[in-house]
Amino acid sequence: MAIEAGTKRVFASALDWPGWSRAARSEPLAIEALAAYAGRYADVAKAAGIPFPKRAGADLTVVERLRGDATTDFGAPSIQAKIETQSMTGAEVERLCALVSAAWTVLDRVVKGAPAELRKGPRGGGRDRDKIVDHVLAAECGYAPKLGLRLKEPARGDRVAVSAHREAILDAFRRGADGKPLRERTSTARYWARRIAWHALDHAWEIEDRTDR
Repeated sequence: MAIEAGTKRVFASALDWPGWSRAARSEPLAIEALAAYAGRYADVAKAAGIPFPKRAGADLTVVERLRGDATTDFGAPSIQAKIETQSMTGAEVERLCALVSAAWTVLDRVVKGAPAELRKGPRGGGRDRDKIVDHVLAAECGYAPKLGLRLKEPARGDRVAVSAHREAILDAFRRGADGKPLRERTSTARYWARRIAWHALDHAWEIEDRTDR
């Protein structure tokens, strides 16, 4: 796991499991949050068809500490780890793609089962379901140039367009298997896989938590 520490927020990220990242106000609390979400991430691994260790949440080891930045404090993992600059074998990149795809699968499943209007936060804030989906798609289009892509935001209900959008991103990860950035002065495909999967899951879990049952 990598620890990315800003001045106000700390992320703990399981580098072998893209999308399994949680944040808190301190390193111990971020690690605690990451461990607490192991069960929820197990659903992602299951959707990808990849065995997830039963003790994954208990066997967390810090392998790298990263200095965060303003984006970290704003609320997103922003700094790539050294391992994310290493090349991947064909099997490794396909595993990564399967896990990112599974994060989208989990998001789609949660969205399908959620009401259009979600429970508001304590101050009455928070996007409703469809706005969250639009936000995730728009963010991915914003990340796309850093992967050497130009993507037009698909309509959330257009399954064919959304599928093509996602496949283009996965293909970019495959092209970035050598560990080099796909565009100059940006991060590697492996980092962007982690960031994109985290964003999809963070909002999937938000929807779950804000759904009245």
